[in-house]
Order: sequence, then C-alpha cells, then structure tokens
Amino acid sequence: MIETALLLLFLGVISGTLGSLLGIGGGMIVIPVLTVMVGLPIRYAIGASVIAVIATSSGATIAYLRDDLLNLRVAMFLEIATTIGAITGAILTGIIHPLWLETIFGLFLLYSCFNMIQKLWGKGKANQTIVVHPDQWANKLKLNGSYYDKVSMSQNDYEVTHVPGGFAMMYGAGLASGLLGIGSGVFKVIAMDTIMKMPLKPSSATSNLMMGVTAAASATVYFFDGAIKPEIAAPLALGILVGAAIGTRIMQRIQPRVLRIIFVPILFYMGLQMFLKGFGVTF
Repeated sequence: MIETALLLLFLGVISGTLGSLLGIGGGMIVIPVLTVMVGLPIRYAIGASVIAVIATSSGATIAYLRDDLLNLRVAMFLEIATTIGAITGAILTGIIHPLWLETIFGLFLLYSCFNMIQKLWGKGKANQTIVVHPDQWANKLKLNGSYYDKVSMSQNDYEVTHVPGGFAMMYGAGLASGLLGIGSGVFKVIAMDTIMKMPLKPSSATSNLMMGVTAAASATVYFFDGAIKPEIAAPLALGILVGAAIGTRIMQRIQPRVLRIIFVPILFYMGLQMFLKGFGVTF
C-alpha cells in the first residue's frame, strides 16, 4: 500500500510537471501507468485522470495568473466553443461512428505536428518574430495580450488572429471529447498557437486554465458514479500540485524552441495513435 502511494505520488509529480509545462493535462501519462503498472481498471484510471487534470490546472493557473502569462479573455471565449461541442458530442453518441472521428482528428494532429516541425527547422528559429494582423473579432473582444518573458527579460505584446477558426477548432475538440471521452488539451494548444497565432507560452498557460474548467464539469459525474477512489486520487493530486509548481517555474525559464521540441513527439504520438485507432489498430 505504501509502495503504491509513493508510486502515485511520483507519477503525480511527473504528470503535473509535463501537464503544466505543455498545457495538455496528465491523462495520457496517468491512464496508461495506472492500468498497466498498478493494474487499475480503466474506469478508475479515467476517474483519477479527471482529478489529475483539475489538480494540474489549479496548481498551474495560480502561478500563471501571478506571472500574468495566461489570457483570461481567450480562455473564457474558447471555453464556450468547447462546452457546446462537448454537449453536442454527448448528444450524438451512438449516431456518429467514433472511428471516423478518430481518423479525422488523428490526421489533423499529424498535420499540426508537421506544421510545428516546420516552425522548428523548416522556417528558422521557433521563437522568431511573426507579424500577426488581428482580425475584427480579436479587436472587438479584446483578445490581444501581453506577457513578460523571463528568458529574454522583455515584455512581449502579441495579437490574436483567425478567431473564428480557433473557435471552430475548439468546438471540434469539445465534440471529440464528448464522443470519444478524450482530453482536449492538445487541441486547445493547437487552436491558440497554430490557428490563432498566439505565442506558445501563453497558449500553454491558457490551456491549463481551460482544461480545469472542462474537467470540473465532468468530475461530478465520475464522483457519483463511484469512479473516483480517494486512496488513488489523494496521493496523485498531492504529487501533481508539486509537479505543477515545478512545471510553471520551468516554463518561465525555457526557450519557446525547446518547448516545441518537447511538444512535437507528444503531438506525433497522439496523432498516430488516434489515426491507427480509427482503423482498429491500438498500441
């Protein structure tokens, strides 16, 4: 029992660090480890994953708010699309075959991975200055923002563009979450970084806040369903809070290029996994 608690604590630290750093939550780390190493039924592993996302979001959001790194207006606006998409996905469950959706989203993630690789090597440095022309929605909703980068020791103003495209992407992410039961942290980062042209650091920080809001809505369902076990969730959440504190400190002192290098293999793995799963292949 003590060994299991220590394993969960360690798993929480790793999950919280990566989740807060990349804005993707810890589900893709927590669920495989709990099912394979701990031997936990998938039902309880998913319940623990929801707690992991909430803990990561809570720990990271506090630090990112203090450092003025996340964009609250973008988060609240895109959360509308995610929520509507999740409700639509829940309604369409059983009508649309999930395999089609997994194939489509898998291909999109692989394309996004290719796009990030281009930013890293095909188009020069990942942290090069990109001229962004904000659209009318960004100006009307006041979505443009600013953050202080402790690496370059400078205040960076940025503008947001392609707001309808980012909103549509987040609706699709919510749809996938509702239909497939997957986390949409990766899609949130892609919507902000690739489509809306926000810098990667504010994108990851804002994604952390949004994931917590989404997960909190579903946590009640898992709790009353009995899928959340306190003896599993408690040490996991404690480790995640520590990991989230570590991840937020690393975020402020890491180059955007290095952040992309970490993000690319995770994006490729998730995209390939979803694409192959659409053809009935799992790994």
